[in-house]
This record gives sequence, C-alpha cells and structure tokens, in this order.
Amino acid sequence: MQKKGAEGVRLSQRVLSIPSSNIRDSMKKTAAGTASGDLVNLAQGLPEFPTPDLFKLAAMKAIAGDRNQYCDTWGHPPVREAIAAKYLSHYGMKVSGADEITVTCGVSEALNCSVLSLVDPGDEVITFEPFYENYRPNTLIAHGIPRFVQLRKPNWTFDEKEMARAFNNKTKAIIINNPNNPTTRVFTREELEYIASLCQKWGTIAICDEIYEHMVYDGRRHIPMATIPGMEDLTFTCSGLGKAYNVTGWRVGWVIAPKRYTKAMRKLHDYMTLAAPTPLQIAGMDALASEQAFYDKVTADHEAMRDRLCAHLRNAGFDFLTPEGTYFVMADASRLGFKNDRALVKYMMDELKVIAVAGFGFYRPRRHTNMVRFCFAKRPSTLDTAGGRLLPLAARIGQPA
Repeated sequence: MQKKGAEGVRLSQRVLSIPSSNIRDSMKKTAAGTASGDLVNLAQGLPEFPTPDLFKLAAMKAIAGDRNQYCDTWGHPPVREAIAAKYLSHYGMKVSGADEITVTCGVSEALNCSVLSLVDPGDEVITFEPFYENYRPNTLIAHGIPRFVQLRKPNWTFDEKEMARAFNNKTKAIIINNPNNPTTRVFTREELEYIASLCQKWGTIAICDEIYEHMVYDGRRHIPMATIPGMEDLTFTCSGLGKAYNVTGWRVGWVIAPKRYTKAMRKLHDYMTLAAPTPLQIAGMDALASEQAFYDKVTADHEAMRDRLCAHLRNAGFDFLTPEGTYFVMADASRLGFKNDRALVKYMMDELKVIAVAGFGFYRPRRHTNMVRFCFAKRPSTLDTAGGRLLPLAARIGQPA
C-alpha cells in the first residue's frame, strides 16, 4: 500500500466548508501599523479603557490564594448561583444554578455547544442576515443548513412573512443576537413575541446571544427571549462577563437552558474545553454582584462614546441607524463613491490610517456590500483622531465608483 505524505492527507469537509474570520484577518493585516501608532483601530471590539480595579483585584486575589486548579466542569458552583441570582434580580428569571447553567470558555463556546447539542446533518438553523460572522460556521460545523432572514435597512427590521416562510419541520433552531451585532438593533417585545410564536408552532429552539445585554441605549431595555411566555423551555440564553465588565480576554461565558438540554450539552462542554478558568470565574462573582449604578454607568459611558463617533461618521458622509445597542456602528458608505466595502476599507487603511471591518463578512459568500462596521469602545482622543482622518471622505460624496 502506498503511503501518503503529510501533504496528501485530505482535510475534513467540515473545516473546508467554513471561512476564515474576516475580523481576525483584518486585525492580522494591520497589527504592525497599530503597534507602531500609525493606524487607528476601530475594527475588532477591543475596548481601550481599563477593566475596573475591583474585578482585577478579585482575580489577583484568587490567583494568589491558589484557586488555580480545575473547578467543577460545569462551572464553579458559587459562580453558577451568582449567575442565577443576577438573572432573577435583573429579569425575574428563575433558573437553577445546579441544573440549568453551564459556565463556558466565552460565549463563542456557549454558542457552539448549543448548536452542536441540537443540530443533526440536514437540520436547518435560521440566522438573521447580516449576522455576526461566527453563526454561519457554528451551523456548518454541525453539518446543519443555514436559512437566512434579512434585516433590512435603514432600521434593520425583518419582514414577518419572510420570517414565517423560513420555519418548517426541519427548523431545529434560530440564532438570535439581541442586541444585534453588527446592525446594533435592539429587538422590541413585539418582534420577540412574533418569533416566539413561530418557535412554539414548530418546536424550534431559540439560541440567544445576549452578550451586549447591558449596552442598550436611549431608554430601551433588554428583554431576554426566555422571559417571553411559552419560551422558558425553548430558549438557550448565552451571555458572559466580557462586554459589560470589560474583560473580553477572560473568556468566561455561560449557557442557561432547560435541565434536559443542559444535561446533554454539558457532555459536549466537557470534551471541548473541560472547564473555564477557575480564578477568573471566582473574580466574576464580584462583577455579577454589581449594583445597578454600575450598569447605569456602563450605558451612559457607551452612549457618550457612541454619540462622539456617530457625529464624526455623519460629517464624513456615512449613513447609519444610530446604534440602539452594542458598541458598534454599522455604516452605509454608498454615497462615498467606492466600488464596494473592501475597496473602502483598503482606502481607509492605506490612505487615512483608520481600520474598520468590511461588511461582506456579515453576509453570505459572494455578496457585495457598501457596509462598514466601526467600534466606538475607544478613548475620546482615539475617536476624535479617527474622525479627523475620515473627514476627507465627505468630499467624495456623489463621485462615481
């Protein structure tokens, strides 16, 4: 038998079917310029402001106290109880830390475990388009079939008839990111109730990525899908410490799901990552116990950053929905005379020294857009520098591509 060299070993269809990350690719290309100070990075969601001292000190205390070995695979029990207490106090959700909460290595693992625990080859998973770029690969890794429902400009709303047509007897799950990245929409109760009615009709699980739950602006309130009547047993709620507590690198997330689903999903979590970092889970208890004033400040601070960047983007000629949530702006560059988003992003990087994310990565392959995503979780000086550099784009309004 002829032996194959390493170059002759075929890769799995699973890995060949998924694209590389547009966000991470853009960061790799620009890392050198960012390090040298030449480029202003408004691409990946990397906040520039420091993590609160209370949380850092709690992590250091846990490490110094030798809380550095494996904890319970499903999550340190007091952490799971702290998560349950937070959901009860904020949303009135009664969940069991012992049986319905699994602590994961970030929300990315939470979503992967959720999809893999539900989806068999040929099952369909509904995703909004544009979508956070992980969701399509999450489905493809499970050999599921993505079905897309459009969120339409300018207000990024969906058509109820299109949504209803997307559901059928093969629909195993719908992934809902609320507040929504990249569009920044915060779905209304009426929208969630409509989706819930379809989930209940078809027995479909709502996998909800709610990591931006505390970044909701202009008096809006986040409504967890699990609190919609009838959805208690049809919802996987995924969130984590990263965004609201400004610890994206800690990679501590969780899934809240009905007991029978949690029991099955925990097997996947065990073999995928075993456990999230023990000292960072322990430090997270201080974050989860934060008073309402902390969350009010998170909202107010991000609203101020949002308004600052939005003013600069308007002056530069971009059109967009004023972000309702998250720490991004999804901007339409159609008036600026570029062939597409890739051409604009390259021009901004090469000529203006500002990095953003081209919108094509939030759509199905081969779709061309004029959308660009900017992150506003930055120091005021960073946002003002970017705004000054982007201002010459306004002179291109109306020019042919």
